[in-house]
Amino acid sequence: MYRDHTVAAVVPAYNESGFVGSVVEGLPDFLDRAYVVDDGSTDDTWEEITRHAAERNDSHDGTFEELVVPIRHDHNRGVGGAIKTGYQRAREEAIDVTVVLGGDDQMDPRQLTRYIDPIVDGEAGYAKGNRFARPEDRAAMPRFRLFGNVVLSYLTKVASGYWGSMDSQNGYTAISLDALERTDIEGMYEYYGYCNDLLVRLNVASVTVADVPRSSEYAYSEGWKSHIDYREYVPRVSLMLARSFRWRLTEKYVLEEYNPIATLYGVGTGVAAAGTAGLVRSLRRRETDTGSWFLSVVLGLLVLLYATVLDREDNDHLDVDVDAETEAAAEAPEAEQQQQVPAGPPRWTNGREIEADGGPVSPDGKWTAEGGTDE
Repeated sequence: MYRDHTVAAVVPAYNESGFVGSVVEGLPDFLDRAYVVDDGSTDDTWEEITRHAAERNDSHDGTFEELVVPIRHDHNRGVGGAIKTGYQRAREEAIDVTVVLGGDDQMDPRQLTRYIDPIVDGEAGYAKGNRFARPEDRAAMPRFRLFGNVVLSYLTKVASGYWGSMDSQNGYTAISLDALERTDIEGMYEYYGYCNDLLVRLNVASVTVADVPRSSEYAYSEGWKSHIDYREYVPRVSLMLARSFRWRLTEKYVLEEYNPIATLYGVGTGVAAAGTAGLVRSLRRRETDTGSWFLSVVLGLLVLLYATVLDREDNDHLDVDVDAETEAAAEAPEAEQQQQVPAGPPRWTNGREIEADGGPVSPDGKWTAEGGTDE
């Protein structure tokens, strides 16, 4: 347990033989459950999972009889499908907080408590990493990934309604039991863009999301690899976000209750599209009504801009940011933490600041004066 809360980890794995075993071995002691999901692998991933799971379970003594629960898909569904399976099991077993830990051994398990804290503190129902909060973290990202991440992050802002959030593709996440129960997990996208789609579904469920500053150093260390083909990923996820955006507007601003935000988005898009088509045709034919079509485009864009302003105002209370300076101190080496980390856990800000008495939280959930979570 962590601070009197049961915690589970979902570990998705597809053809991760040689890596997933290390992940199972390195599972943090505070975990009560680990759902290790073999997503239809064609190598020795399943054998590696079951072997290491048996070793960990033999020495486990905790809330549940077994720590590691191996789960096997009969075919490859995608990383989102594997995480969905883990989320559903965590919901069935009423786990208080569920985190995600990649089966490729490229995520630092020591970082997980930083994403659990906002949920345990009652500040958010979902917490995710953000490599854009500090300039040095952005600089550590490969250029092509930085560009793709910025594009998809802004598309996700529009689609999800979490206008204050960035780095929507970040794999470090934690979700509360309440959020799992309120959110349409069954409808979750199963491809790599699951994290973008999940944000849309969380918004419809009115779940507060916390952005936690995260270093890129561990993720892009020597030996780093990616399964994602961005030539396929960006167009595919962009189309999914367009569908998700329409679904959010329908669910939240038409079916649940009427709000002119959906109407404004529709009118603005229609006027801007019609104006653009007319402007292009007018320019090609050298007609005299070019100015009228141009004004239509401007009018449509202004209506869209007004819709985004209203949309942001309506959802602003669902965004929470962890203070970047406090988090930077928490990531410092332990010897430096004693001098750099201020008293109290990270401050959560969404138009206000909250500080708790005492020192940083240690992995066993007790308040200590020595230091907090390690990078």
